[in-house]
Amino acid sequence: MFVTVGDAKIYATSFGPAARPVVLGVGGWAGNWELWADPFSILSQRWRTIAYDHRGAGITTAPLETITHARMVEDVFAVMDAFRVDRCVLAAESAGALTALDAALRHPDRIAGLVLVDGMFYRAPTPQETPFVIGLRTHFAETLRRFVEACVPEPDSEHLKAWGLKILSRSAPADAIALFNSATGIDLRPELAGITQPALILHGERDVIVQPDQARWLAGALPHATLKFIPGAGHVPTVTRPAEIAAEMADFLEAVFNAAAV
Repeated sequence: MFVTVGDAKIYATSFGPAARPVVLGVGGWAGNWELWADPFSILSQRWRTIAYDHRGAGITTAPLETITHARMVEDVFAVMDAFRVDRCVLAAESAGALTALDAALRHPDRIAGLVLVDGMFYRAPTPQETPFVIGLRTHFAETLRRFVEACVPEPDSEHLKAWGLKILSRSAPADAIALFNSATGIDLRPELAGITQPALILHGERDVIVQPDQARWLAGALPHATLKFIPGAGHVPTVTRPAEIAAEMADFLEAVFNAAAV
């Protein structure tokens, strides 16, 4: 379904029993809801799973000037409201973690827990365009290809790289640049101690986009975080190691939802 938020039409989809507790998935950078497709196909056998294409990604349409960090945080709750979800566990990967963490800070009563997969919580401001943004502007297809290669170091994964490239290619160059810029200069580090919800941090051992040391730092900064590394995985284990991600999430979700029911 499409959720209307101002001038934006945000595509969202739901699986699993409507009466069950909800896990809401947020993709990173220009990645759409498909980044959660495989783990959610497993988890939806027990819980309700919802995922959506954030602004600038997938088939969502939104004016370029509205692709901002603040709007994307607001969209989390717009999607929840559209599906009549009062409270959920928010799952996010890569740059989507900025959205999820900020959402948990703004409305803690609506976020029961967090799952952060290779998540970002800070990107330094830059005085000028980065080489990556210049590449997106001048050689979009090749820049995406190189990014996917860096994200997926796992062997026997050419089919997954092809899938990832198709996912990212659904964003127009201007939207992809706006998404990258929307995260630049966002620094949640001073506020992380205020996130009291339980958090599960899953991180690829071979991630070169968000280094493993950043996951360790995040786990230490969040008051109730559990950190688990995925051996041999790169930046997108939701795509390359979905069964492992789903298994780790299942134990966490069981604990969070059981505690919420008490």
